[in-house]
Amino acid sequence: METTLAEPTQWQQFVAGFELFRDPLLCALLAGGVLGFLSVYVVLRRMVFVSAAVAQSAGLGVAVAFYAGIHLGFEVEPVVGATALALVATMLLMMDPSRLRLTRESLLGLAYALSGGAAVLVGDRIAQESHDIQGILFGTAVLVTPEQLRTVAIASVVVMLIHLWWYRGITFASFDRIGALVQGLPVRLLDGVLMVSIGVMVGVCARALGALPVFAFSTLSAIAALMLDLRLPWTFLVATLAGIISGVGGYMFAYFFDFPVGGSQTVLAAALVGVGMAIRFLIQLIQRAR
Repeated sequence: METTLAEPTQWQQFVAGFELFRDPLLCALLAGGVLGFLSVYVVLRRMVFVSAAVAQSAGLGVAVAFYAGIHLGFEVEPVVGATALALVATMLLMMDPSRLRLTRESLLGLAYALSGGAAVLVGDRIAQESHDIQGILFGTAVLVTPEQLRTVAIASVVVMLIHLWWYRGITFASFDRIGALVQGLPVRLLDGVLMVSIGVMVGVCARALGALPVFAFSTLSAIAALMLDLRLPWTFLVATLAGIISGVGGYMFAYFFDFPVGGSQTVLAAALVGVGMAIRFLIQLIQRAR
């Protein structure tokens, strides 16, 4: 009698081909965790649109890097272009807009619109790599190259070491600027470290994962954590975990249900905000019942 072999389940296929998925999963874990940690500063300091503008600038940096290689004859690593333009945008957004008779919101709007529009225009001239530009702008990180993972890992380790080492100083300067100045802390230096950290992480992660999930990790993770009304150290921890869950869980969801990766990671990050709201609502009900 002939025997027919059962088709392997999707989970068995995932396990069998885990080497293909290991790098993007590790990259999502690192990016989600570190950007989740930084998201607490982004949200509490009301810099949400800073993250959006920097992410758009990173996309422009990738587009310019491809354009330089195709039309100008010299190679520029896309991750270098992404990080460079992200840092330029970060430095510009650190300027005092009142000197130009602008508000902070108008400067952010200008940076976001200009970088996004410029990325579309440059991308129109590099049809050979249009799929890569789309990946940067909308997030299609099905696979991550070893070089991209290495860059994200190095940036993640360096940023987290600095932030854990200077945790008290950066949080003090971020949330009580006047008190930090009175205590003699180098507030401008600490602000610069924070902004450069955001610029570097957004730049390298946008190249690997796309601007959309990077924006979600750097904003929605903190919003989910803040729903729980915890002490600040616990808020950082929960935001970090929310970023990790969004990155890794979103990738797994995309694989098993055949959805785009960037969109899945973003929607899961938003869903965690809903979970945080539900938990807070239940806690309030319990407190009222007492």
